[in-house]
Amino acid sequence: MSPYHDGNAPHHRSAARDVRLLPKAHLHLHFTGSMRSATLLELADKHGVHLPEALSGGEPPRLRATDERGWFRFQRLYDMARSCLRTPDDLRRLVREAAQEDARDGSGWLEIQVDPTSYAPRLGGLIPTMEIILDAVDEASRETGVGIRVLVAANRMKHPLEARTLARLAVRYADRGVIGFGLSNDERRGFARDFDRAFAIARAGGLIAAPHGGELAGPSSVRDCLDDLRADRVGHGVRAAEDPALLARLAERAVTCEVCPASNVALGVYDKAEDVPLRTLFEAGVPVALGADDPLLFGSRLADQYELARSAHGFTDAELAELARQSVRASRAPREVRERMLGGIDAWLGDGEADPAPV
Repeated sequence: MSPYHDGNAPHHRSAARDVRLLPKAHLHLHFTGSMRSATLLELADKHGVHLPEALSGGEPPRLRATDERGWFRFQRLYDMARSCLRTPDDLRRLVREAAQEDARDGSGWLEIQVDPTSYAPRLGGLIPTMEIILDAVDEASRETGVGIRVLVAANRMKHPLEARTLARLAVRYADRGVIGFGLSNDERRGFARDFDRAFAIARAGGLIAAPHGGELAGPSSVRDCLDDLRADRVGHGVRAAEDPALLARLAERAVTCEVCPASNVALGVYDKAEDVPLRTLFEAGVPVALGADDPLLFGSRLADQYELARSAHGFTDAELAELARQSVRASRAPREVRERMLGGIDAWLGDGEADPAPV
């Protein structure tokens, strides 16, 4: 049993602390997917984009991506939303509002993931796109107080040569706020090893490796992230729970899994929130950073993931505080920012009625 877990504690507390006041880092948030629903509607109207009912109806779309047809539908909706981001002002608005939402949820540090090739054709190319995004990040960080950095992600559905181009681009901007390199989209397609040279370029440039794995594909996709891409963090990684030896390896190497509970349920990876193996990872000693993934499509943001940990998995406030600490430790925040946030987590836990002593 985790040293943070009180086996006798009830799942619901009348005096539970407000998770929005808990300082935390947000390490798994996609660029377009961070958009507010109202903003999507306004941008679609501005640019004359006709949205399907699934995106315009005011409720998160019904999704299930565990089969090819379901994943294609998810990607189609995502691509339609992305097509509404057409001008520098659109991108600046998205970053500013994502930072505002994170600040409201208690995030002091955000690492947002973007594939700039998706926006470059309308914005003059990859370099102008990166300049716009990084300027927007600086501006939003000043306005909201949330520290923000960027993780450039390649698309595993595209050719590995494109990933190498993006890795070089990411390294070029390592002194401007790019801290990592990722690999997104359906891990059931292709092989992680096809992208090993891109990740080698990123590592040589001082960037962390944070590929997706262990979401739609099983434990083997997590092992591939470790063996072929030398992952520092794994996007999702929840399917590692099916392999005790892999859990032990993740724990031993302190590889953080960016777990997105609401996303896992929305995409049909698990049927209900209680099925997400969050506690399995946590009690195995695997570092976990909760993330919202794509709030636009899944309908919940960062603080909601902590509420799910509390309500669906019985996490005590002491355990929620430890999840927050793990997110901060796995981030690329400067030391002074980490220390300030860790102190804020201790203060949150010390404020108000305490949980019963851990056993």
